[in-house]
Amino acid sequence: MELNTSDILEYAENHSDDEPIILQKLRRETWQKVLVPRMLSGHLQGRLLSLISKMIQPKNILEIGTYTGYSTLCLAEGLAENGTIHTIDKNEELVDFQKKYFKMAKLDHKIIQYTGNALDIIPNINSNYDLVFIDADKTNYSNYFDLIINQVTKGGIILSDNVLWNGKVTKKVEKNDRDTQSLIDYNLKLKEDKRIENLLLPIRDGITISRKL
Repeated sequence: MELNTSDILEYAENHSDDEPIILQKLRRETWQKVLVPRMLSGHLQGRLLSLISKMIQPKNILEIGTYTGYSTLCLAEGLAENGTIHTIDKNEELVDFQKKYFKMAKLDHKIIQYTGNALDIIPNINSNYDLVFIDADKTNYSNYFDLIINQVTKGGIILSDNVLWNGKVTKKVEKNDRDTQSLIDYNLKLKEDKRIENLLLPIRDGITISRKL
């Protein structure tokens, strides 16, 4: 039986915690003003990110791929009292949009924004992480993982988004489809890495929860 129907997803949202008002506003403005709004995490996944963060109560979070800041705010909900979230995005045009909502949420003092290539930025952030969220260009997922794995604390969590890639990872890869092949390789890489334990959840476009051993 196929459970990921629109009716089931709507039922799941209706029986999960409500989407905070500020995130409702952020989501609506994203759909009104920003290209490719489907990149937004959304209600159900956002509550998952929030709940995981609250369970860990991380001191330091790294987010690779800020977009309009929806997932950033969800992750920040669980930060320890003096915690910090480092969030990276290459799109300069979204910085002011992000800042507006971080300030509205009164979380701007906990959020450090970086603009540019994450592969260049990450090595220059002197921090260990209790929680990492990877949601950027798919061809570099493996590179991001290699950069951060030794900075993740024991018992820390790595969340990898879009790992099902609209189901394409289960089908024959089209010629020159680098994104799909990269995600297939990445999913296998996580499965075989003995430093972590993994659970791939078919929520939205797929999210893998990896725990550092």
